[in-house]
Amino acid sequence: MMPEPLAFIGTADLAGLLRGKSIPLAELPNRMGRGVGIAPSNLMLSVFGPIHDTPFGTAGELMLVPDPGTETLIPAPGGPDIHLLLGDFHGTDGVPWDCCPRGFLRRALLALEAEFGLTLLAAFEQELVYTGTEDRPGSPYTLDALRRQGAFGGALLAAMCRAGIAPDSFLAEYGPCQFEVTAGPVPGLSAADQAVQVRELARAVAAGLGHRAILAPMLRPDGTGNGTHVHWSLLDRAGQPATHDPARLHGLSAAAEHMAAGMLHHMPALVAVTAPSAASYYRLRPGRWAPTRVDLGVQDRGSAIRVCPAHAAAPDSAARQFNVEFRVADAAASPYLALGALVWAGLDGLRRGLTLDSLAPAPLPASLAEAMGHFQASAAAADWFGPLHDVYLRFKRGELTALAGLDEAAICARYAAIY
Repeated sequence: MMPEPLAFIGTADLAGLLRGKSIPLAELPNRMGRGVGIAPSNLMLSVFGPIHDTPFGTAGELMLVPDPGTETLIPAPGGPDIHLLLGDFHGTDGVPWDCCPRGFLRRALLALEAEFGLTLLAAFEQELVYTGTEDRPGSPYTLDALRRQGAFGGALLAAMCRAGIAPDSFLAEYGPCQFEVTAGPVPGLSAADQAVQVRELARAVAAGLGHRAILAPMLRPDGTGNGTHVHWSLLDRAGQPATHDPARLHGLSAAAEHMAAGMLHHMPALVAVTAPSAASYYRLRPGRWAPTRVDLGVQDRGSAIRVCPAHAAAPDSAARQFNVEFRVADAAASPYLALGALVWAGLDGLRRGLTLDSLAPAPLPASLAEAMGHFQASAAAADWFGPLHDVYLRFKRGELTALAGLDEAAICARYAAIY
C-alpha cells in the first residue's frame, strides 16, 4: 500500500521550531484560503514540549493560513516528500492575529517601506554540526573535511535548488564536524521563510542519510558555537542599492547608518529575541569567535554588527554587494521574530536619525535572564511587539524555569537534543 502524501502547514514559533498541522495532500486546495484550525495556546508550546505558561488558556480558535508561494518539498525517509507550506495566524474572522510571528515581521517591513521607501534584502548564514562525519585535527575550512562529509552538502544544496532557494555557499566551518550553509539575498519575508526552509531541509537530508544536522547554539559549554548570522542591505523605491556610500563613515549610507545605530541602541533588548536560549550566552564569551560587546566593526568578525567587504571593481557592483551582518543570533530564534526585531530597531534609528558616533560600546548581556530584563524594560520593544511582548516574556520565563538547577553541560545537552 502506497503512503498517502501529506502537506504540512506551519510557522516558526516562539521557540524557533516549525510547528503546525498536517493534512492529506489532496485536501490542500480546499485549505489554501481558510487554513487549518489551531488553538492560541499552541504558540506557547515550549522548546522542550510542555506548555509551561499561557495567557490564552484552553479557549479560542485560530486559523493557520498557508502562503502558496512557500511550498517546499521536504524529504521523508521511507515515504513520499512532505509538502511544507509556511503560513500566518488569523482569527476565524480572517483578521491577522497580533501574536503571529510571521505577521510581526511583515508589519515591520511594511512600515520601513511606507515611511522611508526602503526594501530590506536579507540572507541567513546558518551553522550546524553534521553527525555523519568524524572530527579530525586540522579540519576547519579544509577540502578534506568537505570530502569526508559525503553526500550531505550536495544533497542539501540540491534540495534547496528544488525549493527555489539559491545557495550561496556550503563549507566546512571552524568547529568539529561543523558546516555552514548560506542562501542568497532575497526580500525580507522571503529571507525568513528561506531560513526556516533551509533548516528543515538540512534536518531532513541528514535524517535520510541516517544522521542529524544539529543547529543548537552550543553542543557543550566549552565547545564551538553555531551562529545564525543575518546579512542585510537596502533598496530604494527604484530598486537601486541604498546601503553603500563610499564618502561616508564606514561606507554606510545615511539610511544604513541610522538602521545600524538603531540596532546597536536596542541590542541589549534585541538579543533576548535573536539569541533566545540559555545556551546562546555560552557562545557569546571571549575566545569563541563570537561577539561579546555591543559594537560595530568594519570587516571584524568579533563585532556584534559587521560591515562586510565589497570586492567588485565596478562601483554599482560594489554597491550591490555591500551589506551589513548582524552576528548576535542563532537557530534557537524564530527567523520571523529575529529579523522583525532587527527591522523595528533599525526603523527606530531611521525615525530618530541615530548615528554611530552617538553610541558607546558596552558589554552584551551575559545571560538570557539579563537580556530578558532589558526586553521587559524596553518601552520600544513593548510598542513593536504589542500583545506579543508579554506573551514572549511569559514564554521565555517558563523555559528558564524548566532549566533551573541544571549545569551548563546539561543545559547544552537539552537544547542539542531538540535543535
